[in-house]
Formats: sequence, structure tokens, C-alpha cells
Amino acid sequence: MTLTEKSGHLAWCALVALALARQDSGVLSPAQENIFLTRWLATALKQRRFSRDVARDIEWLLQQGRQLGVRAKLSTKLNYLWRSCTGELSNQNDLFRLTYVLETAKDMHWNYRLLSDREWSGRYAVSLNTEDNSIHLSHSNLDLAFDDDGWQVNPLMARLSGRVVDLEGLLNRCGWQAETVCDISLPHQYVLRVRQGV
Repeated sequence: MTLTEKSGHLAWCALVALALARQDSGVLSPAQENIFLTRWLATALKQRRFSRDVARDIEWLLQQGRQLGVRAKLSTKLNYLWRSCTGELSNQNDLFRLTYVLETAKDMHWNYRLLSDREWSGRYAVSLNTEDNSIHLSHSNLDLAFDDDGWQVNPLMARLSGRVVDLEGLLNRCGWQAETVCDISLPHQYVLRVRQGV
């Protein structure tokens, strides 16, 4: 079993356990859901229910659940992990996969802004703090980048700052890539494209 399959199995088991807990009426609210998943992950780690290969996944999810509480959205993260590991995510259209990237990045404390044309360029352009993990997209460019079915038809311009390498890893797992624009007048400018063969 590959690492991807092991991670997918972990996520599937956690989601099934949560579904059973909901069915038994033990988990009704987001707070109860977070408590259930945090305890389930802690028990899984302590009892070594899963391969050592996925211990880092469990530890990260557990840390998120403990530090962020309900805001951790553990079921969403587990659902994403399951979809990305089973290949189900790759069957979705380009816009869905990009939206998944943006939502996951926000959960990882990235700042995301959709900018108007006025905020994107010119005198009133929003400036980036290079230290902050941030993603800025142009609203009008986003509208032109996808067809009505959510498939990319034009390049999507983005301004990325902070730990861009982390975001690139997330983009790659979702079938996207970020290419640096080599223009001194456009710092932190990237072109987001669907990876070939996806």
C-alpha cells in the first residue's frame, strides 16, 4: 500500500467513524464533531491503529483540532485528504479543484483576496506584504479564466507572497501549477495553470 493509499485509508476510517457517531446521535453540533474527531485521532495515534507512515498526518490533524477547536474544520480536512488520495478530486473540474486549494489555504491561515481592477493594477493597486502568506486574484481575470463548465480556458494571474513553496505543493496535489512571471515590474506575479496530463 502506498503512502497516498494509507493516508486515504486513515481519512476514510475517520469519516466513517464520524458518520456512525452522527447516526447514533452522539455527535450533533460542530463542537461535538471536533471533540469526537480529536479524541478519535488521539486514540488512533496512541493505539497505533495506522501505519507509522501516516503518524505525521494524524499528529497534524490532532494539533489542528486541539488548537483551533471548531475552526479546525477537521471533517472538511479529512474529506479533502480522502478525495485527494483516492483520485476523486482529480475527477472534478478545474474551478472546483482551484476552489478546494483556496479553501484549504485559508484553513492553513493564508490570506485570500479577490481584487477589483482598480485594486489589481495602477495607482490604487493593493500592495503585498512579502512576509505574509497571501493569495490575490483579479476578479475580472478569474471570470475570463474559466468556461461555464468550470474548465480553464485562459491563464489565471495571481499575486502570491509568503511561503509560496507550500502553496505550490498544495496546487500540485490538486492538478494546478504556479509559474513565476519573469518581469521586474510585476513582483510576486504568477500564472496559475492546470498541469498537463490532469
